[in-house]
Amino acid sequence: MPVPHGELDRVVRRLRAAGCVFAEQEADLLLAEAQTPDELESMLARRVLGEPLEHVLGWVELCGLRLFVDPHVFVPRQRTAFLVEQAAARAAAHRRPVVVDLCCGCGAVGAVVAERVPGVELHAADLDPVAVANARRNLEPRGAHVTAGDLYDALAAEIRGRVDVLAVNAPYVPTDAIAMMPPEARDHERRMALDGGPDGLDVHRRVARGATEWLSPGGRLLVEVGTEQAPVAADLFWDCGLEPRIECSEEYQATVVTGRSRRRSRRER
Repeated sequence: MPVPHGELDRVVRRLRAAGCVFAEQEADLLLAEAQTPDELESMLARRVLGEPLEHVLGWVELCGLRLFVDPHVFVPRQRTAFLVEQAAARAAAHRRPVVVDLCCGCGAVGAVVAERVPGVELHAADLDPVAVANARRNLEPRGAHVTAGDLYDALAAEIRGRVDVLAVNAPYVPTDAIAMMPPEARDHERRMALDGGPDGLDVHRRVARGATEWLSPGGRLLVEVGTEQAPVAADLFWDCGLEPRIECSEEYQATVVTGRSRRRSRRER
């Protein structure tokens, strides 16, 4: 849309008045995305009322890849780039890796791994049907199998015991901390994508308990957690038959716990 003289300043002023810290950058994005003045006004009104910028734009960028993200679907945080890098590196060590993006949301983790690792067999699943529909837009053009269901119940039986990388960005916010989250997340993303139970690790316990059944010998489970949660997650990984390792990134301010399957292949037995 051609930008009339003074329009950028007007949009910046409205965003700044609404409390948007990066008003100039957001204004540039809104003006670039809007096709008509009416569409710009609608998008601006949504943003001023507190809707996440990514939902207003209809996309999010992660690791240089632009992905569709629909209203109410969890918006991938930039710190998740660390989980993506770890998952892609593990997948690249295999000739034809089988990778699962569990609790996939819009499918951001799987999409970036698919872009970085040629020949990957990618599966993704989420409990939220809205997120699954969103993930299909991002992942099916990349050859992925996307399904709806509760954790492992959603996965195809033929990949049981064959998964080389199981990447999980499950909710890990403790229930009592939900109220302290920014309104953008608290009011516009589904609670099931945020609430991890009393200590934030309820879903991770369920994932860890079933992981060895799905992982290939030496396959790895990777989860993003808060730094203070990592030792607890590592202990539960060990209790579930996984060799844990805690990885931290100062660059991304992120923590990933990796669990290597201790199950041996037939050749090793």
